[in-house]
Amino acid sequence: MKILIMNGPNLNMTGVRKKNVYGAETLDDINKELKSYGESKGAQMYFYQSNHEGALIDAIHESKDKFDGVVLNAGAYTHYSYAIRDAIEAVADYTPFVEVHMSDIHKREDFRKISVITDVCVKQIYGFGKDSYKMGIDLLCEIL
Repeated sequence: MKILIMNGPNLNMTGVRKKNVYGAETLDDINKELKSYGESKGAQMYFYQSNHEGALIDAIHESKDKFDGVVLNAGAYTHYSYAIRDAIEAVADYTPFVEVHMSDIHKREDFRKISVITDVCVKQIYGFGKDSYKMGIDLLCEIL
């Protein structure tokens, strides 16, 4: 089983930006932990991050041929990118996506409470820090 952890804009700044919200660990540190966690569940783990919408869309399209499932933190694109939503919908019959957020997006700014990608993902998981990703991995391992 091949699982991709995909992160959108500004998540490369994890550990630097808003430590009170996202924590002090870097994305690389989190990815190392997720790699071990996923492998302990029998999954091969892959990682991708981009600050560019088109690059994320290309990776979403490619996921249908490369991965069995994707854990996606689309960052701010979650709240307004219909292009990313449509890309997920285009491959959803081949590759399930789990939407994750480290923070509780429903207790933050009003614009963060809206997700345009939830309805094309298997589930939305939020508010558990890096464990949101682990819960996404668990869900994919369960349904794949």
